[in-house]
Amino acid sequence: MNILRFEDLVAQGKVAGQRVFIRADLNVPQDDAGNITEDTRVRASVPAIELALKAGAAVMVTSHLGRPTEGEFTMADSLAPVAKRLGELLGREVRLVSNWVDGVTVAQGDVVLLENCRLNKGEKKNSEELARKLAALCDIFVNDAFGTAHRAEGTTYGIAQYAKVACAGPLLSAEIDALNKALAAPKRPLVAIVAGSKVSSKLTILEALSKNVDGLIVGGGIANTFMLAAGLNVGKSLVEKDLVGAATAVIEAMKARGAEVPIPEDVVVAKTFAADAPATVKAATEVADDDMILDIGPKTAETLAAKLKAAGTIVWNGPVGVFEFAAFENGTRTIAKAIAESSAFSIAGGGDTLAAIAKYGIEKDVGYISTGGGAFLEVLEGKTLPAFEILQKRAAG
Repeated sequence: MNILRFEDLVAQGKVAGQRVFIRADLNVPQDDAGNITEDTRVRASVPAIELALKAGAAVMVTSHLGRPTEGEFTMADSLAPVAKRLGELLGREVRLVSNWVDGVTVAQGDVVLLENCRLNKGEKKNSEELARKLAALCDIFVNDAFGTAHRAEGTTYGIAQYAKVACAGPLLSAEIDALNKALAAPKRPLVAIVAGSKVSSKLTILEALSKNVDGLIVGGGIANTFMLAAGLNVGKSLVEKDLVGAATAVIEAMKARGAEVPIPEDVVVAKTFAADAPATVKAATEVADDDMILDIGPKTAETLAAKLKAAGTIVWNGPVGVFEFAAFENGTRTIAKAIAESSAFSIAGGGDTLAAIAKYGIEKDVGYISTGGGAFLEVLEGKTLPAFEILQKRAAG
C-alpha cells in the first residue's frame, strides 16, 4: 500500500518548525469518577507525539471520546483525564484546548490536546466546511488512529483531503504493514480463526476469507451453525438455522479450492449456560436435544492446534468457546497456546480476542495485536478503509 509515512518525513528533516496535527485514538474506558481504567490506547499514542516533538514540531493531538452530541459539551465528554495521563507519560504538561476549530496557539517543541473532536459540528458527517478549517490548522496531518480508520469523518478523512501533507503515523503504519503481511502477501498456509456468537455478524468476513485462506476455523455459535450444515445435531445451542445455507456455501467454496472448514469432532456441553454448570465432553455425533455446546472438545482442540502450529500465517478473531467460564475455556486456551508456539506470523484483533490474549499471557507471542475492532473486521471483509483510501490518494499526488 503506497502511503506517506510520518517517520519518513521526520527522517527527511521535513518536520522541524511545522504545525503537526495528530489524530490519535484516545477513546479509553473510565469509571464513574472519570478515572481512566485502561490506558493502552493512550500509551500507544505516545511514539507519534514524541517523534513530532523531538523533530521540533508544534504538535496538536485530538481524539474522540464516547458518543457525545455535536455542539453540546458535558464534562463526561471531556478529554481532561486523557490530558492528565498523556502528560504523565510524556513527562510534561499537556494543555487541553477547547473551541479550537478556528485557531490553535502552540509553540514549536510543545504539545496541546484538542478537546473531543466529535463535539465539533459536522465531524461525523465529514462536512467540507469543517474539514477545510481543520486542514488550515496544520502543515502536516498525521493519522495514527486505526480504530477509526473505517469511518469517513472530519478528523479521519476530511482533513486528510485538504491538509498540505497527509501521512500515516507509526501506529497506523504498523497496522497497514501487519494486515498486508497477513492478507495481501501471506506466507502459506494461511489459517483464519473466526469465532463469535452469530454467523450473521461475520458472514461477509467468512465469505471473503473463504476465497483466500487455506484453513478456516470456526468457533462459538458460528461453529454450531456449521455443525448443523454438516448434518449434526446441536441440541439447544445458540444457532442460526436460517443461515445453514450460507454456511454450506462457505464450506463448498473452500472445498472447491482444496481448502477446508474443520467441523468439530467433539464438544463440551452443559444443560444450562452458567459458570457452575456441569461440563460433559461428547462426540459431535452424540449431542442430545437438551444439550448446549459451550466449547470445542479436547480432540478437536488438539487437531486445530496442530494445524495452527503448521501454518505460515494466522489471523485470529474470536474465542472458540465460553472462555470466561473455567469449565469451557480449554478450547480457547489450547488455540491461544498453539498460536503462541507456532512459528507463523500471527495477527489478532477484536475485543474478546484481546481479552483471551491477556488472560493466557501470550501478548509477546502474537506477531501483531490490532488495536481497532471494527476497522480490523472491515479489513477482513475485504473492504478498503476510508482512512487508507484517502492517504493512498494523497501519496499518489
